Amino acid sequence: MILVPKTKIDDYTARGWWGTQTLWDLFANNVHELGGQEAVVDAPNRSEFAHGAPQRLSWTALADAVDRLCIVLIENKLLRDDILVAMMPNCVEQFVVYLACARLGIVVTPVPVQYREHELGQILSQTDAVAVITFGHIGRPGQGHAAADMFCSLLSTHSALRTVFAWGEALGGQVINLGAHTATPLTEGQRGRLKQAERDAAVTANDVFSICWTSGTEAQPKGVPRSHNEWLIVAPSIIEAARIPLHARLLNPFPFVNMAGLSTAFAAWLVLGGTVVQHHPFSLPVFLQQLREERIDYTVSPPAVLNMLLQNDALLQGIDFKRLSRIGSGAAPLSEWMVRGFADRHGVQIVNYFGSNEGAALSGSDVDIPDPALRAQYFPRAGVEGFDWSVSTTRKIRTRLVDTETGNDITVAGQSGELRFSGPTVFSGYFRAPELSQRAFDNQGFYKTGDLFEIAGDRLQYYRYVGRSKDLVIRGGVNISSEEIEGLLVACPGVREVAVVGVPDTVLGEKLCACLVCNEGSDVTLQDVQAYLRDEKRIAVYKLPEYLLPLAALPRNPVGKILKRELRERAKVLAPQSE
Repeated sequence: MILVPKTKIDDYTARGWWGTQTLWDLFANNVHELGGQEAVVDAPNRSEFAHGAPQRLSWTALADAVDRLCIVLIENKLLRDDILVAMMPNCVEQFVVYLACARLGIVVTPVPVQYREHELGQILSQTDAVAVITFGHIGRPGQGHAAADMFCSLLSTHSALRTVFAWGEALGGQVINLGAHTATPLTEGQRGRLKQAERDAAVTANDVFSICWTSGTEAQPKGVPRSHNEWLIVAPSIIEAARIPLHARLLNPFPFVNMAGLSTAFAAWLVLGGTVVQHHPFSLPVFLQQLREERIDYTVSPPAVLNMLLQNDALLQGIDFKRLSRIGSGAAPLSEWMVRGFADRHGVQIVNYFGSNEGAALSGSDVDIPDPALRAQYFPRAGVEGFDWSVSTTRKIRTRLVDTETGNDITVAGQSGELRFSGPTVFSGYFRAPELSQRAFDNQGFYKTGDLFEIAGDRLQYYRYVGRSKDLVIRGGVNISSEEIEGLLVACPGVREVAVVGVPDTVLGEKLCACLVCNEGSDVTLQDVQAYLRDEKRIAVYKLPEYLLPLAALPRNPVGKILKRELRERAKVLAPQSE
């Protein structure tokens, strides 16, 4: 299945940006060269969320597991271009499934384990997926949910779906038990069939490897197809920005279903010939245990977790920060306090990432932005003539900042506009959604991110993230960036996590509400928040929150993004009611 236009393929191939090597080719090379070295590792608490004991597989053992799964797929008549839904927690089997699909030309569409019939029904209808791979049960024993049975219940309403595969015990009669069907080594006859199937599939680097789904924070999920080339071109933006060495050990706490997880723990892993240590669900004690025991060279972590760790230095005792000298973060603005604190106290450089499933990506590293204060706020103004950055992908993309009202390019500092991308990292359109795809690109072929930035720096060399175009609070006709206030409040004493939303106001249109999760034992009031912002951060008075919503936890979607829509609904009740 090739969905990238031929003109695009020819252009990027001629430039040397795309090649002929597939993800499977890269894996096969690593198996040949690395053989018995460790490739993938389960979390030690696997029994809490998945069937089976934790596994540690070498490249050779992983290849054998892929062979066995491939035969099961072949015997169940899955063919090139068929679509397979994968719902699994972070575990070594994900690598088995993704690599088998890459080898046979089956398109894998991974979905979060939190999805249920509503979301899955939409995806099955949109993709006409023919098969599902999952576990019989996902979650703690006695809790969680029966994933395989859930998919079996969808068989009758989705005619294209014909097969449910699962690992686990006490599986229903409609489920193909992968534990039983992959238990024995391949016969010579099966090996011959596998070789023939691989030849028949004739997978190319421009074939679609995966369809990931946008987070759906503000709208229904959209399918983002990416080819082998489109995945491999993003790997340098991870590896070079964090200066990750060959054969590095990578700890992956992000769901293995989208750009954040797959770019690091799959694409970069294959390029590096490294080891991925899986983590699921996020558990701070387990995460810290893995950092100490697994000799980790690189990991990623949400800003809120890094903020909390820096507030509790005792939790970081025993971690080898000479080895773990860089940590990636993103998905929310970083605070200067946190970026500088890790550098000063532990010698750890925080790499600031901005990215999307669609392939728009920026990397702010200590190589390009040495000052932690600047790196917390700014990204390299990549893809703009006149600036040269250390990450090679910055020389292959183009970016433009556009006034959303006039459509004119912004080239001066301090004026916010939508950041747009074009180049070999950017997808070509949403899956089976031509109208959405058309709206996603401007008349120059640039992908419209929906994210607001402004130009900054003494040489206009940076982009500064302002916020989502739909995540602005408009108070008295003045735009206020929620992310700006959040970035300041994250360092407020007693605050663990924060999100800022607008509350309707009959006079001003909207007022700000700070939705707070406090540290244990802390009781932060609205007056505390206002005093901190006004007296310590000295922000404009009109930016001060006028409401406070205390919460035990911020609501998040399956990939960890804060659900602002839900917070807005909760915060509405704080406003004075009027007729």
